[in-house]
Amino acid sequence: MKTAIDQINSFFQCTIRQEVAQICQNYFPDEETYVFVEGPRYSTVGYTKIAQGWGDFCDAGLKLENVAWVEGPFTEESENLAWVAGMILLTVAVKEQLIQRKFRATFVLRKNEAGDWQIRHEHVSGPLDDPYGIGDWLKKN
Repeated sequence: MKTAIDQINSFFQCTIRQEVAQICQNYFPDEETYVFVEGPRYSTVGYTKIAQGWGDFCDAGLKLENVAWVEGPFTEESENLAWVAGMILLTVAVKEQLIQRKFRATFVLRKNEAGDWQIRHEHVSGPLDDPYGIGDWLKKN
């Protein structure tokens, strides 16, 4: 039986190989499954739209080359619910150019009837440079 971290790492490998059907099998098949994407849209609601989004992603002329955890992953699992979180470095090929971007990534997983982990909620995002116009409020010693 895969751990929640194993499941997410397997999911990353499916995305690298652009295996749309296998990518979609990682999501809990419900129209309330909820995803925050790293792109220009804020969110996608529902398995049907998530599956369409992955198909479109794989046809968009970009290729995910690598996903690497640069902080974490951190996780906690209970009987039927788990979360996996950390920071990831994505390497993407776009028009013959490699681009690397660091993102925060959080996955909430739920076990399906077969006892396998599936993504119920995904949040991949990058922080804003200065959202309040005051810089980092963390005091330096």
